[in-house]
Amino acid sequence: MRTFVIGDVHGRCAQLLNLLDMLPRDEDVDTLVFLGDLVDRGADAPGCVDHVVKMQRANPERVICLRGNHEQMLLDFVEGWNNIWLTPVTGGERTFEQYTGKPVTVDSHKDLDEMRQLFENAIPSEHLDFFHQTPFYHEDEFAIYVHAGLDDGKHPRESSKQSLLWMRDMDFYKNYRGKPCVFGHTPTPLLPLRGRLGRHGIYISHSAIGLDTGYNFASPLSCLSLPDFNLYQTFADGREETHVITSFIPETLRAMQKKAGIGG
Repeated sequence: MRTFVIGDVHGRCAQLLNLLDMLPRDEDVDTLVFLGDLVDRGADAPGCVDHVVKMQRANPERVICLRGNHEQMLLDFVEGWNNIWLTPVTGGERTFEQYTGKPVTVDSHKDLDEMRQLFENAIPSEHLDFFHQTPFYHEDEFAIYVHAGLDDGKHPRESSKQSLLWMRDMDFYKNYRGKPCVFGHTPTPLLPLRGRLGRHGIYISHSAIGLDTGYNFASPLSCLSLPDFNLYQTFADGREETHVITSFIPETLRAMQKKAGIGG
């Protein structure tokens, strides 16, 4: 049994479909974990969500999608808590336009109310239901999986939802030594240089493993399999790459590799 972990997708549906096709995953025994942020910035957020919803419904025990801060911002907008999702920096405007077919135009509170109603009417109810039921973390024998990070190295059940969704803590990135924790949220080019591995750009420092390899046209979408530590990546231009990671693997996972006879 293996776990395949996919970093922040951000609407890159074509890259996601290519990546899923690459994976040597046995759907009956292997688990697939999405670290959240399916939406915003990319060309087809609704397509990403629809595909993951269908995968999860078909195999709920083996397909897990965590909630990212971008899904949370979308829900907060729909529920009227705040409107940060529609600010240009989030990329939520693109997701709004993809679901509604209309541009975001806001000059008043009335406009915001109209945008909210328009979006609620346009987004499929199964997509909203899916966002509402996404968990904040997942754990298996190999690792803990969260979108952003952990409070002071605590287990996610003892960490705040704010930290699980939003945290950017250099101490966690550099010094976390608990059960291996795989996270997204912060693009690896923004993480400490010492933990960035080679040209493929994932991050490993002690037991912290970062998989958000960034969002721009040149950025790969990345999937790491555990415990073997094979890395699968797809690019916007259609390229595919596979890497076998051998450096800085947490000792608990290296012990599992030895037990399974991985890597000789």
